[in-house]
Amino acid sequence: MAQARNTNVISAFPTRRHNHGRCVSTAIESAERVSEARGARFTAIRRRVLELVWASHEPVAAYELLDRLKLEKSNATPPTIYRALEFLLENGLIHRIESLNAYVGCGNPENEHNGQFLICTRCGVVAELGCDSIDGAVRERAGELGFTVESHTVEIQGICESCGKTTR
Repeated sequence: MAQARNTNVISAFPTRRHNHGRCVSTAIESAERVSEARGARFTAIRRRVLELVWASHEPVAAYELLDRLKLEKSNATPPTIYRALEFLLENGLIHRIESLNAYVGCGNPENEHNGQFLICTRCGVVAELGCDSIDGAVRERAGELGFTVESHTVEIQGICESCGKTTR
């Protein structure tokens, strides 16, 4: 019997009609629920860093976040950002895009998952997938090699639909 294939688009490429304000407020509401459920403190600085990560659908580096935060809090330092990012990562509220050494917001922090990311090499925007068949294939093949997967991230670089239309 064929295995059911679950491919969820967790965070799609934004369209021209994308309501980004709603996107950010949904992320903050989810972060509040996740933090409360885990008994974690979602402090003002953690909230603000999450808002800055969600400012666009493009990955953002820690030092870019620091520069943005310093516009509001001149005493912000690298440890301020890194502690906030560590909290956000540990609680599944953001993902680290390894190839870019940058961060994006998680579109589904209330459910544990391994992300697959589509990264546009032209505009830098990222979409997050939650494809069980990719996750299953990685775990199955690793198991055949006697390897136990603790976590993984799949990053796929290419051209988003918007950028593809501009080159046709």
